[in-house]
Amino acid sequence: MAFAINCKMKLFFKHFPLLVHLILLSADKARGEFHGEERQALMDLVSGFNSSFLHHNWTKVMCLDTDPVARWFGIKCLNGRVTGISLENMNLTGKIRPDVLTNIPLLVELSLKNNSISGPMMDFSNNPNLIRIDLSDNRFSGEISSSLLKLDSLAFLHLQNNNLNGSIPPFDQPGRLQFFNVSYNNLSGPIPNTTLLQSMDPSAFIHNQNLCGPPTSTPCPTNSSTDPNPDNGSDPKKHSKKSKLPPILWAVNVVVLVVLLFLFIIYFKKYRKLKKQAVEKQNAEMGTDDQNVNIEGKGKRMTGYVEGESKGKLVFLDGGIRFELDELLRASAEGLGKGNFGNCYKAMLENGPTVVVKRLRDLKPLSSHEFMKQVGIIAEQKHPNLMPLIAYYYSKEEKLLIYKLASNGNAYNRLHEGKGKPSRIPFRWSSRLAVARGVARALQHLHSNTKSSNVAPHGNLKLSNVLLDENDDVLVTDYGLTTLVAAPLAAQRMTAYKSPEYQSSKKVSRKSDVWSYGCLLLELVTGRLSADSAPAGTTAVDLCSWVHRAVREEWTAEIFDVEIAVQRSANHGMLKLLQIAMKCCERSPENRPEINEVVREVESITVVADSEDEEFSSMDPSLTDDSMSATSPRIHNE
Repeated sequence: MAFAINCKMKLFFKHFPLLVHLILLSADKARGEFHGEERQALMDLVSGFNSSFLHHNWTKVMCLDTDPVARWFGIKCLNGRVTGISLENMNLTGKIRPDVLTNIPLLVELSLKNNSISGPMMDFSNNPNLIRIDLSDNRFSGEISSSLLKLDSLAFLHLQNNNLNGSIPPFDQPGRLQFFNVSYNNLSGPIPNTTLLQSMDPSAFIHNQNLCGPPTSTPCPTNSSTDPNPDNGSDPKKHSKKSKLPPILWAVNVVVLVVLLFLFIIYFKKYRKLKKQAVEKQNAEMGTDDQNVNIEGKGKRMTGYVEGESKGKLVFLDGGIRFELDELLRASAEGLGKGNFGNCYKAMLENGPTVVVKRLRDLKPLSSHEFMKQVGIIAEQKHPNLMPLIAYYYSKEEKLLIYKLASNGNAYNRLHEGKGKPSRIPFRWSSRLAVARGVARALQHLHSNTKSSNVAPHGNLKLSNVLLDENDDVLVTDYGLTTLVAAPLAAQRMTAYKSPEYQSSKKVSRKSDVWSYGCLLLELVTGRLSADSAPAGTTAVDLCSWVHRAVREEWTAEIFDVEIAVQRSANHGMLKLLQIAMKCCERSPENRPEINEVVREVESITVVADSEDEEFSSMDPSLTDDSMSATSPRIHNE
């Protein structure tokens, strides 16, 4: 028996290498089959497009880990398998077969935004790992694919700006789907009453003419149904009973209404009495009267109810202007706009200055002492390019920040409003460079006076937060508000330009501010609206991707806004500022410069005096494509 076992063991070890080899061959064969299926799926995808670039690029090894340069453009891989397809801003046209993604089961991300792809949506039944889908700004038509309901891991769904029709499927992935937008389509019918869809912001559904129901303000029409058993007069007794029923119901309804009205009057009187007693008791303890604060629209007074620990007191933070809360309450108020954490109003005091009042909301719970401490930190940030905080108001119901008025508006309106109109005053190169310098100096001051390197000292940098005073001096506002807001809300709302690390992990830091500054510079030199900071409903582009493509395809001269491109003597400065912006927009935070280095480079740009009436001429070729390829870093768009 032992001899037989020994013989079998010897035979097993003798053939063991062969068995291992056969197992590895089977695994390679299976991997090859997967690779072949995924490759064919991608070839089917690109066959529907008009892109000669993709047809020439997608010819080498698909997911070669040993040679990243040889990888297919826009394709992300993991362990030799396709996990991501990102073909954004490529002017792609054509249609996609609905089943084209069937053989790419490990797909995690699909982004085809800002193209002109038409036809029905794809079927995602075989892609259960999808986390992000972005088909926005295309021409997809037909109904929203019901296969999306099966994607339990789906966190981001962008379908806005297409031609989709039909009804919205009953999405209900609470805790998973963080972003959902189907605005600017042709959808119809009531919005499904699911927890997820009802929690979405109404802006996610706007500009769908026949869409109705909450969370939008458009009510659904009521269908008047006919009586399923109409009275045809065949039963006179039955008809007699029906004719007597309405007066009886009316009498019952009247009695019920009278009783309810009587109960309501009693309750209201008792409520007013208890409230009066509570207010009198509180006033006796606090030694002060209630004040009214409620800021309304243009021409309205600031009235309403406020109560709190520091009732009736405005706390001023500098030695300048002074006024009482009563004066502010009597001021005529005009709405300036809605921000991420409150609305802004211009308050015109009767016998005093005009100020800007920021009414804060969604703050983390702070006591009077904690709020005063955090506001004090903001007020300590003194710099010529920072909008100073002159006063604040605190109560349990209201928190107000008060600033001086920047009479010449903000840089966003200065750059984008009135373009193409004869009445527009050109936004010249020297003015744009002044904005770039002022913002850089303000950021440098904030970065050098913030202790922690793991926070964004500004956190919400964008052109609309760059103000211009009566002398066109640059003043950055909305800084330091991260200290007043809960961390999750701050990360969600306060990053205007979405850096790569923010998009992947919601992380913000000083390098996030540098990224935002780079995007701000790109907006200044190109004159184009950025998709990250543009208002809802406006046509915008992903500036970083667009500029990268312009440099790669060697049409750099078309990057610059025509309004400044006519100033030929400014070509060197514009090119230099573009190079700085591209450095700030490096995908990896470690590769972005520190703000001190950015300030030095921006300050080194000189303004050469030239004629305001120069006619447009092409930029010097030596200063465009060749110099960009030689001196500028690449913006990676994977």
